[in-house]
Amino acid sequence: MEAALELQGVSKRYRYFSLEPLSLSLQPGQILGLVGPAGAGKSTLLRLILGLVHADAGQIRVLGQPMPTAQALAKADVGYVSRDMGLFGSATLDWHMRWVASIYPGWDEALAQRLLKHFALHPGQRARQLSSGERMKALLLLTLARRPRLLLLDEPTSGLDPVARQEILGELLAVVEDPERTVLLSSHHTQDIERICDRIAFLDRGRLVADDDTDSYLQRWRRLSLDLPVDGVLPDVAGTVELRRDGRSAVLLTADYQPSLEAALSAAGITVHQSQRLTLEEIFVASVMQHRQERGE
Repeated sequence: MEAALELQGVSKRYRYFSLEPLSLSLQPGQILGLVGPAGAGKSTLLRLILGLVHADAGQIRVLGQPMPTAQALAKADVGYVSRDMGLFGSATLDWHMRWVASIYPGWDEALAQRLLKHFALHPGQRARQLSSGERMKALLLLTLARRPRLLLLDEPTSGLDPVARQEILGELLAVVEDPERTVLLSSHHTQDIERICDRIAFLDRGRLVADDDTDSYLQRWRRLSLDLPVDGVLPDVAGTVELRRDGRSAVLLTADYQPSLEAALSAAGITVHQSQRLTLEEIFVASVMQHRQERGE
């Protein structure tokens, strides 16, 4: 199956920021969550994928088309939404819908009307009258009703109330019910990513820190509360990210948990009091801190 999105060794250098060589592949029907702190390079990566800026090195293919060479060919099947996007302030939502429909032949009027109702938007509303949440919903409506095969979203739920966030996330899940459609969601809301994304990628200071299946990645991270033997010896544990000791008590954070680990520790005379899964936010923070420590940053 041809990847919906494929990046190989892509890099981009600016005066004060560099996106280091990065490889990433996204298959049709997947939702990839791109997580990173401010300044990590998420928006730069999206602009490279869209062909808005040229990579210094590497190759990008979007729906099988090389970018930015085939930007015009891919445009009809790629949707992009960012909180920084604008609407025509004096124009109504209905005008925007008719305008987009005139440009994109794949416009689905029935879907547009359903989204109008679901998002509690009114076609007669002028863009300048929309709240921030309504504006984001309007942008999503105008993009989703085109039925793009690849949807790129840059912080779509940032600053929204919990209800608006859930409405938007629900629509994104509906998108990938079609196995030919794919979503890349850039966000610092790890709860959103954990809820709807089947793939995750962590970006920090222009470097890809992690890229994995969400469930598998979450399963491998554990926090273990331990009682050590009298001699206090703790054998090496694969994937140890952090170890805190207090006398014969210890808390171990591992990124390579296996079901056999607890039995191995028990055989070494170590009691495992608690084995706790971490949230994606906890994992993200630990991954970034470990990555920076390894690089001496």
